[in-house]
Amino acid sequence: MSLTLAESLARSVDIVAPDLIEVRRDLHAHPELSWHEQRTTDLIATWMDKIGIPFERFDGTGLMAEIGPEAGPVVALRADLDALPVIETSQDPWKSIVPGVSHSCGHDVHMAAMLGAAVALAEAHAEGLLPVRVRLIFQPAEEVMPGGALKLLAAGALRGVSRIFALHCDPSLDVGQVGLREGPITGASDQIHVTLSGRGGHTSRPHLTEDLTFALGNLLTQLPAVLSRRFDPRAGASMVWGQIHSGNAANVIPSTGELSGTLRMLDPAAWHQAEHLVRGLISDIIEPFGVSADVHYVRGVPPVVNDFGATQTLRRAVTQALGPGGVATTAQSLGGEDFAWYVEAVPGSMGRLGTRTPDGPTYDLHQGNLRVDERAIAVGAKVLAMAAVS
Repeated sequence: MSLTLAESLARSVDIVAPDLIEVRRDLHAHPELSWHEQRTTDLIATWMDKIGIPFERFDGTGLMAEIGPEAGPVVALRADLDALPVIETSQDPWKSIVPGVSHSCGHDVHMAAMLGAAVALAEAHAEGLLPVRVRLIFQPAEEVMPGGALKLLAAGALRGVSRIFALHCDPSLDVGQVGLREGPITGASDQIHVTLSGRGGHTSRPHLTEDLTFALGNLLTQLPAVLSRRFDPRAGASMVWGQIHSGNAANVIPSTGELSGTLRMLDPAAWHQAEHLVRGLISDIIEPFGVSADVHYVRGVPPVVNDFGATQTLRRAVTQALGPGGVATTAQSLGGEDFAWYVEAVPGSMGRLGTRTPDGPTYDLHQGNLRVDERAIAVGAKVLAMAAVS
């Protein structure tokens, strides 16, 4: 009895699922930071050779592969390769062996799921069942700004692509569920570093100085406050400082001080105006204190805006792969994700892959104790494969 395409894809993933878990554990134990994913790329290249999928390596790290008929539409799937400078605190046998580096954002799961989808799609193509050409994009450096997406776009990663899909681990969703949302699903994210300089002196004579720490304190509180009144509230702008440093002694007014933080928002139009507004406000806030500011503004990523049609396609894929109960609604996050650059270029959609064991603890991304239910790997592989052909 012949299998349908959906059945063929699911069967292929189920057969290879134990191998996908092993490759995820290998990747997890050997994490590599952004732009240094050499071993990771080698491992993926080995899998492409084993599956029989031709691929092209990018300069440095990352690769792109294609499966399917030469003619017709091209659908892209994307997975990210890099790990984070976070110390892992789990005691799993496959915990990171690289000091201070871990896959605490789940990119190891993304890669393993993509490899599972690649196996299923390659087998479907061999059986003459694959209706489209599928491009697999294994992207380096998602966790830094500017990220790897821009480099791959410049290298032609989306040339001829009609739509693109991706999944991202979500430890707040149970395994077996995928969170979907039309429109913005992540936020824009920029980094701001401000160095103030002025004439220091003794704290007994602040009038003879440019009281830099006082100026720094005003900037610390006033910039977020003023931004909340200058942006449309619907933009969802959030200015949060993460680092502050000024001085080394209680009775010395320093001559320099620093602030670093992130500015995040939900609205693409507001994001395009943000840098100009921030620079002007910083100048206005510090002007009464006589200090000067060196502003290093790193423009990060726009929001990921999920296309309506692509999200409906992803919804069908989740339903076919997991059943109606597999679809979950999800809220917009202010977290940044450079998949945004792809969906600015072509229609696409990112879903949130549940990794929580039902009734188990809820972990958080970018934390050293992150643990995932590894059944999510096969779930992600089936969804990605179905999204490509739906």
